[in-house]
Formats: sequence, C-alpha cells, structure tokens
Amino acid sequence: MTKSEQPTSITEQSRTYSSSLRFWHWANAIVITGSLLTVLINSTLLKGWTLQSFIRDELKKSGVTVTDDQARSVSHALRDRVWDFHAYFGYGLIALLVFRLVAEFAGLTDQKLSRKIAAFYRQYKAGQNKLIVRGELFVKSLYATFYLILIVLAITGLCLVFEDDVPVLHKMHFIREIHGFCLYLVLAFLFLHIAGVYLAERKNKPGIVSDMINGGSKK
Repeated sequence: MTKSEQPTSITEQSRTYSSSLRFWHWANAIVITGSLLTVLINSTLLKGWTLQSFIRDELKKSGVTVTDDQARSVSHALRDRVWDFHAYFGYGLIALLVFRLVAEFAGLTDQKLSRKIAAFYRQYKAGQNKLIVRGELFVKSLYATFYLILIVLAITGLCLVFEDDVPVLHKMHFIREIHGFCLYLVLAFLFLHIAGVYLAERKNKPGIVSDMINGGSKK
C-alpha cells in the first residue's frame, strides 16, 4: 500500500463537505420532511370518517345538506390531492437519490461514503483509536443503511404510483406495507440523526451544522 493509499488517521480527518453533498443533504431534508408531512396530514386532519363528518356538519351550518356518500366523495378527493403531493415529493426523492449515487461513484475520493467506511474499517482492524473509530464506522454504516432504505422506499413508491396501470402490481399488497414500514424507518433515522448531531455539537464536533452549510474546513 502506497503512502497516498494509507487510511487517514481519525485525528486527521478533514471535516469538509462538497457543494454537491451539501445540496443533496438539505434538499433531501426538505423532500423527506414534505413527504412525511403529507402522511401526517392524511392520517390526522383528513382522516376518513372524521373529515366526512366535518364536511357534512360545516355544509349543514351553511344551509346545504349532503349525503354521507357525497361527503365521502369530497373527503376522498381531498385525501387524493394530498397523496398527489406525496407522489411529487417521491419523484423529488428519486431524483436526489440518483444524484447521490452518481456523486458517490463520480465524486472526489475523500467524499465517497464507501471509501470512508473502508478507511475506518482498516483503522479499526489496525487498532487505531478503536473506541472512536468504531463509533465513526457505526455512523457511516448507518448512513449506508439509510441509503438502502431510501432505494427500497423509492422503488415501492413507484410501484404504488403505477399499480393501477400494471395489474400485477395491484395484487401485490405487501408493497404498500413495505413502503409504509420504510417510512417509519426513515422517521427513526431522522430522530437518531438529529440526536447524534446535537450530541456531536455539544461534545467532540462543535460547528458540524455550520460546516454542512458553509462547507467546513480542514481540522
């Protein structure tokens, strides 16, 4: 192994973020937040019978009487409109996912997640700062798992969008269950990510949030 191929020591790691990575990070945060909000809205404010009763009662106050079927039709239309926005966010997520994969394979060597995982693994096997390196290896592996979850989420989401046009997809009810489960996993990751960033800011990595905004500098 040549000197240039030697893994960088944990104490020499450069906490810099390329503009493409920063764009992906914040755009992805917006898209995922928007997607989760549409799910929250449809599962609370626009939830089935509650919304139907609200529509019927409000129209009744205005002197308009509607049947349960008519109220249900309006309720479904509103929910479908929100799901349309959910699909739009999904398309955005797919575009960002493709962008991230291209950046991973075509970006700078030290910006690649796969290279960072490999470097930390070599440091761990070599016994370099095992406790710290193990933590970094866990975090980077968690990110890799998150990307895999996003891939599954994107694929299942596309299947749901086109299930009415592809009869075989319409019969695969497990796709919706997998998609919903992946959303819960994404939500869990967000909580872990925010908690991890908060702890890092207070302990060994102050300024990590500002670094993700302005690009950071070599430490």
